[in-house]
Amino acid sequence: SATSWLRGPTGPMTIHFWAPAFKWGLVVAGLADLQRPVDKISIPQSTALAATGIIWSRYATQIIPKNYNLLSVNVFVAATGCYQLSRVLRAKYGGDSTAA
Repeated sequence: SATSWLRGPTGPMTIHFWAPAFKWGLVVAGLADLQRPVDKISIPQSTALAATGIIWSRYATQIIPKNYNLLSVNVFVAATGCYQLSRVLRAKYGGDSTAA
């Protein structure tokens, strides 16, 4: 029921809910950056986002209680970071100056 979820270990009365909720802002920023020109994308930033997304996705499956909200947000953070990194690397090393 809704009451048990509200008061549960990953409900909105805990940090297990709010930390991933605010982290969705990183995903929104990453999606907004999809329109950014390749020469304006930061390799260190994209690498950091991809790495932290992967690391925290694994963590979310190992903690008790399992936090699927944390898992989902970090999968998206990793995906946007990896995609941006692939765009830069294709443009820089693949000879594709129009990488979209």
